[in-house]
Amino acid sequence: MEWSFRTAEELAAALRAGEVTSVELTDEAIARIERDDKDINAICMPDFDRARDAAREADRARARGEDRPLLGIPVTVKESYNIAGLPTTWGMPQFADFRPTEDAVQVARVKAAGAVVLGKTNVPLMLADLQSFNEVYGATSNPWDLGRTPGGSSGGSAAALAAGFGALSIGSDIAGSLRVPAHFCGIYSHKPTFGLVANRGHVPPPAPALPSDRDLGVVGPLARTARDLSLLLDVMAGPDPLTLGVAYELALRPARHERLGDFRVLVLEDHPIIPTGSAVRAAVNRVADALVAAGARVERHSPLLPDLVEAGTLYTQLLLANLASGYPDQAYDFMREHAAKLDPDDRSMDAERLRGAVFSHRDWVAANNRRELHRQGWREVFGEFDVVVCPITPTPAFPHERDIDLSTRRIDIDGVAYPFADQLVWPGLATMPGLPATAIPAGRSPEGLPVGVQLIGPMFEDRTPLRLAELLEQEIGGFEEPHR
Repeated sequence: MEWSFRTAEELAAALRAGEVTSVELTDEAIARIERDDKDINAICMPDFDRARDAAREADRARARGEDRPLLGIPVTVKESYNIAGLPTTWGMPQFADFRPTEDAVQVARVKAAGAVVLGKTNVPLMLADLQSFNEVYGATSNPWDLGRTPGGSSGGSAAALAAGFGALSIGSDIAGSLRVPAHFCGIYSHKPTFGLVANRGHVPPPAPALPSDRDLGVVGPLARTARDLSLLLDVMAGPDPLTLGVAYELALRPARHERLGDFRVLVLEDHPIIPTGSAVRAAVNRVADALVAAGARVERHSPLLPDLVEAGTLYTQLLLANLASGYPDQAYDFMREHAAKLDPDDRSMDAERLRGAVFSHRDWVAANNRRELHRQGWREVFGEFDVVVCPITPTPAFPHERDIDLSTRRIDIDGVAYPFADQLVWPGLATMPGLPATAIPAGRSPEGLPVGVQLIGPMFEDRTPLRLAELLEQEIGGFEEPHR
């Protein structure tokens, strides 16, 4: 029997029943990687010897009567997480030999849950692209079409799952980096509520692994089913034991509803900043139709929704303020010089990105205060609705792009070119206020490429969009093996 595309839930049941061993699962996963990853390049840093050791230990633990959530299940880890003894580069050649001595807190958690780590998955340079290419490890391709990207920055993880390289993976998201790869590769991912999942050890080299939250950024799970997402989130979620964990324990609320027909859903398919392509629009409407058919309350408009242009602008400013804080002095000085020359009436996203990149602390506090108003607006939305369904990006996976300058790159939407970075307003819709968002497969483009949508839920009620994802999987289907 072949196990590579079975769910983590199914693998756990088979392991408990003695139908397969962890060693057998691990050997099969390694064989598939060695056979297929030459073309995909998802696994940038294999760790097969230690994986086989971990699999043997998992089988011994099960023989002793132990049973942990991920015991014996092969998984992968995004390159940006520290794993003791393996390089952490974030795609930067100057850190090709940087090897941390301690596992990131999430790596430690999945290992403690019994997972077998096969290795690390590829990323873009500094995790700063919607594709996964760097000079250390090269480019990762989409298993559905090798000429296209799997997305970024968790593109290696999504490609690995779509190709059958392990049952689960852990990634991160600040600009759609979990959701975009899931959308492009036809899998599931979940961007947790900001602050729900500890991120210590997910840090660019050579910075120390300190327990601090980076504004907007989260870490989270990727999987081939919605139920597997919940399984992995339960392992990952919870405060850092060095900080909030000293005083607090996790107690996630249950999902608001258990039946599809009981959900109240706001559906958005258009954004005033950038158009939605026809393939993505069709996927959003496929989900909406399934909800209506099941008896759910579905609305297309709400006066409670925060202003989308202001939300996109605010997200853009906060994101660039975050990213630019790590830029070299020369680059930062260059941006300050050009920002000072901006026309005050220029409200384009390019201009807002430049303004955000050179925010003073006073500017940032003012923007953060506006964010709090948006958060309050979202609380009112989720008093009336349970979930918001909307696009992740305007198009399916795009062809490999070698122009690393996002300011000059363009995205083709139904034959018309638009500024590439403007599409980030869709993932930013959940990121800016810190809301949870689950990415689900929702159809195929006319070219046969996967198309996903995101389900945005109330803050700290992550089980609500996850449960809706599970119910929709039963109605419209979910992951399919790639057909190239």
